[in-house]
Amino acid sequence: MHRYRTHTCGALRDSNIGETVRLSGWCHRIRDHGGVLFVDLRDHYGITQCVVDPDSKAFGLAEKLRSEWVVRMEGKVRHRPAGTENAELPTGQVELYVADIEVLGPAAELPLPVFGEQDYPEDIRLKYRFLDLRRDRLHQNIMTRGAIIDSMRRRMKEQGFFEFQTPILTASSPEGARDFLVPSRIHPGKFYALPQAPQQYKQLLMMSGFDRYFQIAPCFRDEDPRADRLPGEFYQLDVEMSFVEQEDVFAAMEPVITGVFEEFAKDKPVTKGWPRISYSASIRAFGSDKPDLRNPLLIHDVTHIFRDSGFGLFARGIANNEKVRIWAIPAPKGGSRAFCDRMDSWAKGEGQPGLGYIFWRDGDVAGAGPIAKNLGPERTAILMRELNGRLGQFVRLPVPVEEQTMLESFLDENFPIEVARPYRDLRSNGLLDGDAVFFVMGVPKDIYKFAGLVRTKIGEEMGLIDKDRFELAWIVDFLMYEYDEQEKKIDFSHNPFSMPRGGLEGLQAEDPLTIRAFQYDIVCNGYEIASGGIRNHKPEAMVKAFEIAGYGEQEVVDRFGGMYRAFQYGAPPHGGMAAGVDRIVMLLCGTTNLREISLFPMNQQAMDLLMGAPSEATVKQLRELHIKPNLPNK
Repeated sequence: MHRYRTHTCGALRDSNIGETVRLSGWCHRIRDHGGVLFVDLRDHYGITQCVVDPDSKAFGLAEKLRSEWVVRMEGKVRHRPAGTENAELPTGQVELYVADIEVLGPAAELPLPVFGEQDYPEDIRLKYRFLDLRRDRLHQNIMTRGAIIDSMRRRMKEQGFFEFQTPILTASSPEGARDFLVPSRIHPGKFYALPQAPQQYKQLLMMSGFDRYFQIAPCFRDEDPRADRLPGEFYQLDVEMSFVEQEDVFAAMEPVITGVFEEFAKDKPVTKGWPRISYSASIRAFGSDKPDLRNPLLIHDVTHIFRDSGFGLFARGIANNEKVRIWAIPAPKGGSRAFCDRMDSWAKGEGQPGLGYIFWRDGDVAGAGPIAKNLGPERTAILMRELNGRLGQFVRLPVPVEEQTMLESFLDENFPIEVARPYRDLRSNGLLDGDAVFFVMGVPKDIYKFAGLVRTKIGEEMGLIDKDRFELAWIVDFLMYEYDEQEKKIDFSHNPFSMPRGGLEGLQAEDPLTIRAFQYDIVCNGYEIASGGIRNHKPEAMVKAFEIAGYGEQEVVDRFGGMYRAFQYGAPPHGGMAAGVDRIVMLLCGTTNLREISLFPMNQQAMDLLMGAPSEATVKQLRELHIKPNLPNK
């Protein structure tokens, strides 16, 4: 008989009745029922109920057992008494009648309980992560993570991709975040960088003729942490393909991601035939480039209704700046003074001056509230009807042609109505008694994020978001550049290695801040889960693209010399993407915190409380690296 176990704690069944077996594991829970001790013994595979009665020679030792002691138990398998079966456990029909116990590893008093799933302070959970990982929910999340990665690998290989590993010590690259630098002992004063992504290497693989690459790649970015982004490191499904256009990438990757979601969604619906939404339409419709399409609400431009109106604040704002827009977000069943005031208070808590609103009650189409009073009954009634989507039939105001065309185009063409289930489908008769609408005023680039927050807040408050589904979509046509207000310069807004629409000619002739790129994201339930693009593989276009962002040709050669040289010797058109493994696992495990799906994460201050990192280096280590700390004054 094996020294420690003949079976795991999840293996025993009716077929084992009468056998003498050995089990080893942790004492999950210990119960005393009238002098008879019941020990739920747990290992990685499951739980078995073990019974020790006073007649057993092991009873004296069993009385000393405590939670999380590691023990070996030997005895005979028998049926549980009638009425005590546990249908929730695979081993729930049997129990082990214990004849012998050996303590393999006693446990000190626990700093946090393993039995149960009660909340516990995060600093304790991370410091004693090895205990936290014994808890069932977290343990299962980690196992699910492994299964999801296995599924990704299998599906990628089925699509004809080959797995490669790229270097970890590399050169610094402008990927949009700070690098982690590693000092070189051999080359004093010089540094390696941990890869923010394998971007250059995977493109070089295409230059090398490998055609289809993927990797479950570790990436390192010195970013501020948040719930959906771990500090320090993360993993991505990294992909690159040769001789492809954007549609080829979509065709290869959509079934992989859809298949992974369907496999682990636990029967929750998953989008089939993902919608494609332009970046500008997404900002305009949802106030976000990573919209939650489970929320049926759309943001509407109603600037024309307030132009030259009696509501002076909005009318003056429009008159004084032609870029100012008035955006409206409907709130079904939000038509009460109490709810509107609560939303106004919430907006002030978000750093806004407030949140204007109109609500309807008692069959009065003129609406209620200060805005309705000053806007007037005719315009308020038009607003009510227009938000039902019947623009042409009801508008009687002098609406500029470009505004009317834009609104009609947005509602009818630029966004796939049937996927988003917009408001006018949610309430087939449009705004009704008991409904409200909230307003945000400003230049779109300044207000879109807040408008998106309002949309999300209303969706959550009114229970409009279907939590039991996964809505996936492509966001396409990102802007190539953005203006960095801090640095007072033009910078890349997305991936610096992407192909601009129009190629070199577009870079030379267009306003950089209007250039769109062959860049795309995958979004799911309000999270960006993947990002990619078709690459700028022509050296002269690459140099021009970086020149616009403030990099001279020599700097491009110095920083990206490997890729620049490779482009000189026959570069195939290529493109790819990277999907965030951590975020996909987080969504499929039904949590909103990446720490719940990662083995040994850092805390919000980027500290590993278990291992004590970061830590100070010794004088000897610093001397070997030719480094002298220049610490800030305390």
